[in-house]
Amino acid sequence: MVVILTGKDLKIEDLVNVARHGEKVELHPDAIKRMEKCRAMLEKKVEKGEIMYGVNTGIGEFSEVILAADQIKDFQKYLIYNHAAGIGDPAPQEYVRGAMLLRANVHAHGQSGQRPIMTQTLVEMLNKGVTPFVCQKGSVGACGDLAPMSQVALLMMGEGQAYFEGELLDGAEAMKRAGIETPGLMARDGLAMINGCNLMVSMSALFLHDANNWLKQAEIAAAMSLEALKANMGPYNIKLHEARGFPGAQRSAKSILKLIKDGDLAEKRVKIKVQDAYSMRSTPQVIGSAHDALVYARKQIETEMNGVGDNPVFFPDDDLQLSGANFQGSPISVPMDLAGMVITMVSVLSERRMNRLNNPALSEGLPPFLTKGAGMFSGMMLSQYTADMQIVEQKILSAPASIQSIPAAADQEDFVSMGMNTAIKNFQILDNAYGILGIEFMAAAQALDFRDYKFGQGTTKAKEVIRKHVEFLDIDRPLYPDHTNMKALVKSCEILHEVEKEVGKLD
Repeated sequence: MVVILTGKDLKIEDLVNVARHGEKVELHPDAIKRMEKCRAMLEKKVEKGEIMYGVNTGIGEFSEVILAADQIKDFQKYLIYNHAAGIGDPAPQEYVRGAMLLRANVHAHGQSGQRPIMTQTLVEMLNKGVTPFVCQKGSVGACGDLAPMSQVALLMMGEGQAYFEGELLDGAEAMKRAGIETPGLMARDGLAMINGCNLMVSMSALFLHDANNWLKQAEIAAAMSLEALKANMGPYNIKLHEARGFPGAQRSAKSILKLIKDGDLAEKRVKIKVQDAYSMRSTPQVIGSAHDALVYARKQIETEMNGVGDNPVFFPDDDLQLSGANFQGSPISVPMDLAGMVITMVSVLSERRMNRLNNPALSEGLPPFLTKGAGMFSGMMLSQYTADMQIVEQKILSAPASIQSIPAAADQEDFVSMGMNTAIKNFQILDNAYGILGIEFMAAAQALDFRDYKFGQGTTKAKEVIRKHVEFLDIDRPLYPDHTNMKALVKSCEILHEVEKEVGKLD
């Protein structure tokens, strides 16, 4: 498959396939025509001396400074030099590849004014595997991801650094080895490369893809714990959730019922309580609200992926250019703050079920801390400590970045989204979530091994996969290898893939 860029119909899955799996990219012929038309309009305006922000003016606080005709070209070079001001470790290559794809899709609208060769070079770099070295930190998420995207733009001049065939090379050498001509920068080209929130949107798209898979695995872990705890499954009756109306709760309840289907609990052959604690009976409402939050976030991210995030924006049919704030990252940082928060929320729910599996006062007859030799052995007592530490870190990271604006540029840029902080911390939240859920999976598998009734098809398959990676805890052993293996297992989605083969999709 090839991803065709039209500016209009790019999906998160397309970005994942290009950024993570190397799928090829093409510009639609109509997109090239639109870019050519817009560029022709811009060049006429430059010839006439019409004032255009960032073309023949300075930027930010210097927007009132008018550039002489002989300064216009060199200004773009110095603009990129000045803005390539990030710091520290590089962003993973998949983040940068996604950002390059998104910038090309913005250009495909034909409203950015850059030369088409700039966009064609981005596409060629994607297809030939040249990925700029980009410091992850430096963007405040307004005026776009200026610092990181400037490190991409350096490659257009044969400068900076880039990865190619597993090596980090000087930009000129990477482009030469890949057989890609460096187009240089002319009027408008530099600013058109950087003036959008493309890196943080790329990161957000990848996060939403991974978070959705994590939530489905949270439902599998919940189903295993519910079967081990002899849960009353009445609260999962779909009629309850249809009566309230939230689609996420309906989806979650259906998935969990699908997972326990044909087991003794589902078939009412296990003695249950009249009513369970919230951590057992509220799971559809809690995970469901996370699903609903991610649906909202996905809508916002895919809108931005296909929008004109730039400044100024050109309207060739009207012979018009408008300077505004289509680079402002708040439409992304707000839903993505929420997206990170709900992963923390579901992680807290996971830990509470794991606590019930461990606690003999709450576990419906399971041995204390899931060990046969309580006293001599401590079983999974310390696993809870490890989960709790990670949850505290998640809670700290769940404070919203979108309200943390600090003014800059002599107060010309006096409100910014801080969306890059959101994007970075969301992956830290998710990294902890893999470990927390892995510990619930491990505890639930241990608990099910103490039960002597039949389990659902989905939960049986999940336990089977877990036992390929972590043995039953017969006597105490160092648990850090098991915890780390379980974290990697959740991140790999092997449990999810095998369970969905058994019971069907959990969407």
